Amino acid sequence: MKKYFVVVCVALLNITGSLFAQSPLRFAKDVNTIREFDRMYAAPEHPILFVGSSSIRKWDDLERNFSRYVVLNRGIGGAETNDITYFAGDIIFPYQPRQIVIYVGENDLTNEAATADTLLQRFKILYTTIRSKLPEVPVVYISMKPSPSREKFFQKAKQSNALIKDYISREKNIRYVDIFSLMLDKAGKPRRELFVEDMLHMNKAGYAIWEKAVQPLLLKRQTGK
Repeated sequence: MKKYFVVVCVALLNITGSLFAQSPLRFAKDVNTIREFDRMYAAPEHPILFVGSSSIRKWDDLERNFSRYVVLNRGIGGAETNDITYFAGDIIFPYQPRQIVIYVGENDLTNEAATADTLLQRFKILYTTIRSKLPEVPVVYISMKPSPSREKFFQKAKQSNALIKDYISREKNIRYVDIFSLMLDKAGKPRRELFVEDMLHMNKAGYAIWEKAVQPLLLKRQTGK
């Protein structure tokens, strides 16, 4: 029954464009830009693929700092979890990644109707979609971060992170990275110095924390590949 529910959810997502959120078609232009770029410049073969929302897209030095791993950034600014699921055929599967790093969920928090369980179910659908075509590829999930501009949603973020972490702990070939706690001060408040003026997106100091947390989990490309 559980597997049937997930399959039905994925089918509905593909038909309607959304289960609980806005239509992902609002990102069609962004995806078309990515596809056009790929036609002009060939992506590396079997990269470590970073996907998700603007925290991935704005990681400007990602490909340079992780150059020895051969990585590819395909983040979409403003995307919610369902959007990444919907466009998996455009921004995940074509690259045949040898590893996937995901950051999704934070934009889902602002939907007042979405609960922590809603975010868990959305992530499960995304993960199941990935596993439908890439059953063995290692996945790294980066927890939702404590953005000061979204402090009112921290409790939901903590609950969602905990539910997703528990789910991941029972799955194979996927690791959970907790960056939420790493971006808090001793009083448990978000470290505002890690963010740019909008208090949502990070500066280089914020990304340095992510880089240090994620790098030990990245797969080095084998010699001759």
